[in-house]
Amino acid sequence: MKQSINLYILVMALTTYLIRVLPLTLIRREIKNKTLRSFLYYVPYVTLSVMTFPAMLEATGSIYSGAAAMAVGIVLAWIGVGLFPVAVSSCIVVFLLELFLI
Repeated sequence: MKQSINLYILVMALTTYLIRVLPLTLIRREIKNKTLRSFLYYVPYVTLSVMTFPAMLEATGSIYSGAAAMAVGIVLAWIGVGLFPVAVSSCIVVFLLELFLI
């Protein structure tokens, strides 16, 4: 059992290392392809979204309160409200929904 866990950790470490090192060793000059540059520009945003989205839905007691808070946060951010009021508003939505409805 312990050997399999060590093997899993080793495979994950190698995978993480290769993902970070291979681009540095294989790509030595400036990337001029517009499509590839655009793709690489958006990779950090997509990665953050993929990690954050499930956490927003599962962080609350109910998936519905998480979805409602996320919707409120998206609308407020879309109209230009700052980060702190968006976070506070989303927390209030979760609190009220879980207190009264769920």
